[in-house]
Amino acid sequence: MTDDEETVQCWLVERSSFGDERMVTLIYAPPAGDRHLTKQLSPNLLRRKRITAAVDVEPERLEPVNDEETQERYATEAQRMAERHDPDAEV
Repeated sequence: MTDDEETVQCWLVERSSFGDERMVTLIYAPPAGDRHLTKQLSPNLLRRKRITAAVDVEPERLEPVNDEETQERYATEAQRMAERHDPDAEV
């Protein structure tokens, strides 16, 4: 089995911050928009970590997206990111 078969390429589809702790939430989704991976980082860690347009994720780490509107939004954004950026480009 190759690495491509063991992982799913997911694109950055949302970046937001919230709360008193100022946590930054990054959401990555595959082009279908039907699943997602959420990462929460502190601003300190965000400055030290390389944030790329896409990441390769093990399928079991992805959560389903149950809302059809959100699925469509994630799919649209994933496709837009894929058209505009190389997967390993910093964003």
